[in-house]
Amino acid sequence: MSARESRQVASDAALSKQRVVIEAVRLADREGVDGLSMRRLAGALGAGAMSLYYYVANKEELLDAMIDVVFGEIELPPEETDWQSAMRRRAVSARQVLARHPWAIGLMESRTSPGPANLRHREAVTACLRKAGFPVLMTTHANWLLDSYVYGFALQEAGLPFNTADGLADMTEKVYLPQLPPEEFPYLNESATVLAAAGYDPAEEFTFGLDLVLAALEPLRVPT
Repeated sequence: MSARESRQVASDAALSKQRVVIEAVRLADREGVDGLSMRRLAGALGAGAMSLYYYVANKEELLDAMIDVVFGEIELPPEETDWQSAMRRRAVSARQVLARHPWAIGLMESRTSPGPANLRHREAVTACLRKAGFPVLMTTHANWLLDSYVYGFALQEAGLPFNTADGLADMTEKVYLPQLPPEEFPYLNESATVLAAAGYDPAEEFTFGLDLVLAALEPLRVPT
């Protein structure tokens, strides 16, 4: 056996499903999920491509496990507080997790074989809403609405060409305002000028919108 073959055998022996999945998540974080392949993953692990199939049968099973890792990082709604505070903490945590793993946004609801962390998360969210007095159908409505808001915001945020208030102000001055002559776009020009001067931070929009969603859901529950 050559030295190269010996190294590969040793690397294959050190593999585990957890290591394979965690490395896949790291690759997706760096390069996106579209470029993830079993061959690419094997190269990152220094292992033989065929050895990975001992741990995951195919890419779909790998994606299921990767999404389970993401769900496992999201804080469950705490039981010791009111439902709005609990769901707010869960939503804020989900946004932070999806900012670390933007590739996962479009896959969170696509898995037909959810893992244990995925199921625990969904059970905890459903339990929080049911215990707050939302009937089953209204719990479903609330869950859809909250997830749509969180995922939609995370997707929009991931596509922004800036990530701080200073970045927005700089881009407004150098890029946006030159395209918004006041005689042609008076309201857009006004908004851009005022917001940049005020140090407007678009990241604050998340809690603003989330509080509106939670307030709108409050009258729809039937407290026990």
